[in-house]
Order: sequence, then structure tokens, then C-alpha cells
Amino acid sequence: MKRVSFVTVRKRLIFTLIAGVILFTIMMGRLWYVQVVMGDEISEKAEDLWGRNIPFEAKRGEILDRHGEVLATNVTAPSLLVVPRQIKDPAETAEKLSEVLSLSKEKAFEKVTKNESIVRINPEGRKITNDLANQVRLLKLDGIYVAEDYRRHYPKGDYLSHVLGFAGIDNQGLTGLELFYDEFLSGEPGHVSFYSDAKGRRMPNLADRYSPPVDGQHLKLSVDASVQTIIERELDEAEAVYNPDGAIAIAMNPNTGEILGMSSRPGFNPEHFQDVPPEVYNQNKPIWSQYEPGSTFKIITLAAALEEGKVDLEKDNFHDPGYIEVSGHKLRCWKKGGHGSQTFLEVVQNSCNPGFVVLGEKLGKEKLFNYIRSFGFGEETGIDLQGEGKGILFEEDAVGPLELATTAFGQGVSVTPLQQVAAVSAAINGGNLYQPFLAKEWIDPLTGQTLIAQEPVAKRKVISEETSAQIRSALEHVVAKGTGKGAFVDGYRVGGKTGTAQKAKDGRYLENNHIVSFIGFAPADEPEIVVYVAVDNPKDTLQFGGIVAAPIVGNIIEDSLRAMGVPKREDQIEKELMWNDTPLLEVPDLIGRTVRDIHESYYDFSLEVEGEGDEVLLQSPEPGIRIQAGSTIRIYMGDKSPPDQ
Repeated sequence: MKRVSFVTVRKRLIFTLIAGVILFTIMMGRLWYVQVVMGDEISEKAEDLWGRNIPFEAKRGEILDRHGEVLATNVTAPSLLVVPRQIKDPAETAEKLSEVLSLSKEKAFEKVTKNESIVRINPEGRKITNDLANQVRLLKLDGIYVAEDYRRHYPKGDYLSHVLGFAGIDNQGLTGLELFYDEFLSGEPGHVSFYSDAKGRRMPNLADRYSPPVDGQHLKLSVDASVQTIIERELDEAEAVYNPDGAIAIAMNPNTGEILGMSSRPGFNPEHFQDVPPEVYNQNKPIWSQYEPGSTFKIITLAAALEEGKVDLEKDNFHDPGYIEVSGHKLRCWKKGGHGSQTFLEVVQNSCNPGFVVLGEKLGKEKLFNYIRSFGFGEETGIDLQGEGKGILFEEDAVGPLELATTAFGQGVSVTPLQQVAAVSAAINGGNLYQPFLAKEWIDPLTGQTLIAQEPVAKRKVISEETSAQIRSALEHVVAKGTGKGAFVDGYRVGGKTGTAQKAKDGRYLENNHIVSFIGFAPADEPEIVVYVAVDNPKDTLQFGGIVAAPIVGNIIEDSLRAMGVPKREDQIEKELMWNDTPLLEVPDLIGRTVRDIHESYYDFSLEVEGEGDEVLLQSPEPGIRIQAGSTIRIYMGDKSPPDQ
């Protein structure tokens, strides 16, 4: 047997010791690396392996009007989640769920036995009522969880529906502002985490962990709920009276671009959008529709001619025989036989097509189309909504004398309603073209502090202050003495322009099928609101903008300015009365007079007398107010100061 020397044994022991120390050092280093360097990563992987998350939806930010009135909010709508591996008796669980949720036992059993970590019961258990959720909680079923969810609620129903849009079942914005600003409104979801073993059973010794959701930001709009309510009322009435194919209305602050109200018909309820065809909720007509504007477009031709010094409204004259010949075509005036000799101010008042053809010819196609584009036609306005149209203009190379003539009075081009509102606002606000907008402020849902405030965006200067003043004056004459008398409002100095446009199909104009419109503003000396209304194919009436749309605009302007607290004005142009107009009279001062004395004055109003005594102590309306002839004035009689009212 071979002997091993002591030296050899010693060397082997030293080598083994060194190798052991090295191996131990490596193991300790690896352990340190795993625990310290990779600890968080491994813990996260373990949590992912063991953890189960019960989601909690964030609340979408509320949408408010400019005064804080809620237009879109959230209501609790819990959802049911199933963790199949935690269910001890699938048959019994399925039976109890089927009774509460009104779903078949077969479907319930399929859900509670599915080979997945977490299963949703959809749609029967998705966004359910709180009462139904409480019934499920009382069952105390293992593996069945109630998750906190919300659904979108629009407290005013179909009010402002095309603008607001709606959110889907997953609280994602699908149309309107809900879609355009979804990133800011939606927030970040949260969850409650619990831990389970490899078989999916809950681990009792580990506490649940809650990650709270981050709610979306609140959006305050430029919309004034009072103005919007008036618009909705007037469109509802127009629908009832005229049974049109459609109708739209827009109200805007001409000095900032803030949309004060916007609506269209047919409408829909955002919470029940499935009840109407997609073309109803997908088409926001005020920004999407493109059609010939008709005579409202004449404001642009007028602005260009005044700015270029091509016409003096009061000194220059034009004779209208009822038509004008251009390139072998007779372009007719709406009035058979024409208006005869008139100043160009009367051309505007009378909405005389041949007169505007002359203005277009004086400008020439290059200048006229430069102004048309400068006023924003042929491009998007930039409003914060999706689906905006650009309109259609002639290519200048294709514009001959006939195309120039028809463009001058609003035929042969297509524009959107919002383009017209923005352009006319520029024409009457001093010459500044503003970008329309709806989002006025973004607000922190926790603190209520304003995070972002939208400032008006002036795109460019299109005409001078002097030209703008002339346009305001001319358009006030249109309402007081011309085709826009239906929009006249006593004391508010309304200006505006009618529009009656034929609808085209397959390259031909339709018979007795028009879009009638009116665009108005007030007060004429210092405009604070521009209102555009268009009614598509009104039935059982003469299809003229002055007959159908102008009175609607007048009602919207009058009630809106009152709601906005805008005082009435002096120096209003007196309305030229039509045969069916009721004259206005100024209420006299009746204080101190007797009933007999009042009757003997033969005033054209009725008296409603209250109180005992010989003299009038109080009256309503007050002296100086203008009322329609035949109205009733209330007076309070007495011999001394009346009792406290």
C-alpha cells in the first residue's frame, strides 16, 4: 500500500480549505446579490405569481358648465369578479348566482369553473345596481368579489348631447368631448391585492394591499347652461312646428371664441345612445355639416368690398331689374321683378343677389377668395372636437365670371355652420378671427384648484375696426328694415343676415327643399353673442330664413342676453313694421293718477286694478318700458303708502 506523505496531505487540506472559502464567498456574494440587488424584482415576481388584483375604476372627471353646473358625472355601478380556484362548491355557487343575477345556471357554472385566475360575469354582472351588488355580498360566496365601478351619468338627458358625447362600458370616451379629452378625464385605475397559493386559495396570513385610483380632472366648459337651455327649448319647438329633416344652433362669444351653446336635431340621450342609429350620435352637425350657406355668406363679400373701398353703402346706387346677366346666364333675385333703384345699404337690407354679384365683380376673384380664406373658410376652425369639416371652395384656376358671381352671394361653395359663426364674429368684433373652443378650465378633483385655463386664441386680423363698424350698422338695418325683421328684439339692437340655400342631390338642386338660416348678433354697438340657426327642409311653411330661422334667433338672443345680465341699449333703429306686426308703445307714468283719468286718455292697453283708494301708488311694468299694444298693466290703488310687498 502506497503511503501518502504528511506534506501531500497538508497541501490537499489547504487546497480544500481555500476552495471551500472561495465557494462560500461566492455563495454569500450570490445570496447578497439576490437579496439586496434583485430583492425587489423577485418580490414583484412572487407577488405577480401569488397576487390577485380586484380592480377599482377611477372616477372620470366631471364636465361642468362655465358656472359650475354639472353636465356629466359618475354614479356607482359595481361589477362582479370570480376567482374560480377559490370556489369550494361550484354547483351551489352557480345556482345562487343565477338566482340573483337572472342568468342561466349553465352560464353561471361555466363562469365559476373557468380555467382562469379572474373571470368577469359579463354582461349580467357588469355595472350592476348597488341593490343587486348588496344581494351578492349577503350570499358570502367564496371566490366571488364585488369590484367598485362607475358608469357615466348625464343628469340633463339629451341636453348638449353631441358636444358632450358619451363614454362606453369601460368608461372610455367614445364620442364628443368625452373622446377628445379622454386622456385627461379618464384618470388611473386602482386595485385591492390579495395573495393566493398555487391552487388559487387565499393565503390568510398575508394582508390585502390597496392601491387607490387617481381620479380624472374636472373639465369646466365655456358653455353657459342658461344659454344652452334656451337653445334646446327653441330647437324642440322648431321640431314640433316645422317637422324638419334636421336643425342646428350655435351661440358664441364673438370677442373670445368661447362657445356658449351648441345643439342639433335629431338628438339623443348619451346614456341610451344604442337606441338611435349611429348616424345620429356620430354626426355633430354644427361642425360636421357642409352645405351652401346662401345669403349669410354675403357678409363676407360685404366685408371685402368695404375693406377694399369698392363701395359706399349710402352714396353708391344700384338698379335691380330682378336679375343680372353673367356669361350668358341670368342670375335672378329672390324678389320677382327686382327691387328697382336702391342704395347699396338697401342692397344689403334686401339681400339682393344681383347687387352682390356687382360687388364680387368689383373685387375680382383673387381679392374675393383671399378674403374668403382669410375669414377661415376652406380650413378647420380648430375647435376642440373631432370630425370637423373644412368646407369646399372653388379652385381659383377654375373660377370664371359665373363662379365668381355665384360665390359672391353664397352659392356654389360649401361651408360648415361653425365656420360661418367664426367668420361673422370676426366681421363684427373689430376684425379679429378667433379659434372657437369649449374647454375653458381644467380643475383638480381633490383641491378644486384650476390647473389650466384656456386663453382666447386670435388667429389673425382680417378687416379694420372701421370696416367692422360699418358691417354692424348695415346688419342692424337688415333686422330693423330688411329681410331679418323676425329677429328684431326691442332694446337689444340686433344685427344679422338671412340665408336660404337650395339643397343639391346628384348634381341638381332639389325643388322646395331648402336649408333656411339666420345669423344674428347683439348688442350691435358692442356685440356679446353671435347666434346661428339653420333649419333643414321645414314643412308646411314658406322656406325662407327670415320667416323660419330669424324669429328663433331673436328669441335665443333676447332670452340669452337677459340671462347673461346684459343691459338694453339706447339709440336703436326703429323697426319698420310689417302688416302682421303688433306695434310697441312706451308705458306712461301712471303714479298719482286716477283710474278714470287713465281711461279717458285712451291708452292702447288694459288695466288690472288692485287695492282700494283713488290714486295709483304702484304700477307694473314701470314707466318707460316698451310693451306690445293691447298688453295689460297692473296698478295698485290707495290713498297712502301701500303695505310692505
